[in-house]
Amino acid sequence: MSKPVHLYVLEGMADWEVGHAIAELNTASFNPDGRHQVVTVGATADAIRSMGGVTIVPDTTLAELEPRASAMLILPGSGGWDPSGSGGGQAAALALAGRFLAEGVPVAAICGATLGLAHAGLLDSRRHTSSHRGYLAATGYAGGDLYEDARVVVDGDLITAGPTEPLEFAREILRRLEVYPPATLDAWYGLYRTGEASYYFALAGQPQRA
Repeated sequence: MSKPVHLYVLEGMADWEVGHAIAELNTASFNPDGRHQVVTVGATADAIRSMGGVTIVPDTTLAELEPRASAMLILPGSGGWDPSGSGGGQAAALALAGRFLAEGVPVAAICGATLGLAHAGLLDSRRHTSSHRGYLAATGYAGGDLYEDARVVVDGDLITAGPTEPLEFAREILRRLEVYPPATLDAWYGLYRTGEASYYFALAGQPQRA
């Protein structure tokens, strides 16, 4: 099996923003050889409660995680990324994200996590997106000219997306980690984006039924 993918878990995290990605990574239903174990990592070993009311006990902690032991770090949205909030901006997680990027290990951030990256200066020289241009501009960060009005943006080892794009976010994570061959990934995305049966039969390797 490939290196694990680490999912940072924090209080109030938005479950749905990472659901497609972690389910496919952990199962790789259409290509078992592409499977990555999903390992949760917390600021501490204490349990957190997601926005959806799910209690998660982290598998490991930030202090125990080294970038070289990971295939990717995924950062979900949460109000906790705001440095003025109770989470204090998740400084330790952002410092680790900076180490991942410096060592060439991918980081994928969605929604509020992009706010944290902006505050930490990690978007100052990388193309990126978020929920809205003004959302990040309010941080006073230096990367405003690199903001793109897109569903998802990939710049080298960084993947960013807004809160309404969990499917596109997942697609780029799966693409970067080569979980599925390109044709399989296109069919997977098509199925969940459109619901058309033809994509399901393509994934299942069966002719489409009348």
